[in-house]
Amino acid sequence: MIKQVNQIAIPVKKMERAVQFYKEHLELKLLFETNQMAFFDCNGLRLLLSIPEKETFAHASSVLYFEVSHIEKSYERLMKNGVIFISKPHLVAKTDDVETWMAFFEDSEQNTHAIMSEVLTK
Repeated sequence: MIKQVNQIAIPVKKMERAVQFYKEHLELKLLFETNQMAFFDCNGLRLLLSIPEKETFAHASSVLYFEVSHIEKSYERLMKNGVIFISKPHLVAKTDDVETWMAFFEDSEQNTHAIMSEVLTK
């Protein structure tokens, strides 16, 4: 029945600061924004930044794993953009023919996310 995830919401405290982070630091395309929401395109998946309507929803989001082709190059570029990483790129899993690498960072609203890259070894 379910075909795919279409949109993910990320709670924010300060919209202007969050929009700047996702637009300028992560270089995601801003689709449009309102007073309480901003929508970004992430290769067909919409990221919705929103100020929570109720305190119940004002908690950190799930970890988003942004796929990149070259983790070291992406890590360096994002650091130059002002992204603060809480870990350097490191190997997290290895199968016979694939290595999975990740580096974790916090956005402007203290949500933890990661860049990840899967590298074919054969």
